[in-house]
Amino acid sequence: MTRLRLHRESHLVQRIGWLRAAVLGANDGIVSTASLIVGVAAAEATRNDVLLAGAAGLVAGAMSMAAGEFVSVSSQSDAERADLARERKELSDHAESEREELAQIYVERGVDRDLAREVARQLMEKDALHAHARDELGISEIVTARPAQAALTSALTFAAGAALPLIAVWLAPRDLLVPIVSAGSLGFLALLGAIGARAGGAAVLRATARVTFWGALALALTAGVGKIFGMAI
Repeated sequence: MTRLRLHRESHLVQRIGWLRAAVLGANDGIVSTASLIVGVAAAEATRNDVLLAGAAGLVAGAMSMAAGEFVSVSSQSDAERADLARERKELSDHAESEREELAQIYVERGVDRDLAREVARQLMEKDALHAHARDELGISEIVTARPAQAALTSALTFAAGAALPLIAVWLAPRDLLVPIVSAGSLGFLALLGAIGARAGGAAVLRATARVTFWGALALALTAGVGKIFGMAI
């Protein structure tokens, strides 16, 4: 008799919480800081002024990303808790209706009605709230909101991304600062797009082209603004 061997599967959706915040943070760090640097450099500022502007942009951007992610994901977490509290009360007041509602969900997924009712009964006997949270509300451990994790990930990855164009400023000759920072930043963005695509199971070429295009557009616009205002001053 052949014995079936169980194996653990690792799915890409399990990474979605930290992956979204990490890619967003690093991408924003590179684009916003490089654009700021290129804009200031195009206005004929000194290297020290460019470095100061870039460092200020790194700190401000990292804090902004952390605060924004924490507030946004906290709102999601609050909504999840409110839904769970509402569902907990429904289970307490209308247990039979909730069991039938859960069974109907399984019927709509293709399970025989009698079997669906039995599955719903067994799952609710084990953990009724967990069963309804997962199958009725769509809340699970994989996708549940984690504000602190999202905020910390965004801040750290933003700072890491922002540090790359700052290093380019430090190393590049002043007269080549704009093209070197621009080229280096676009290269970093392309690499980030490829890494994010591979980690998330997406098409690498499409993700790389998308992030590079928007980065190039941001750099071109800020360089133009810096040049115009630099001439005016």
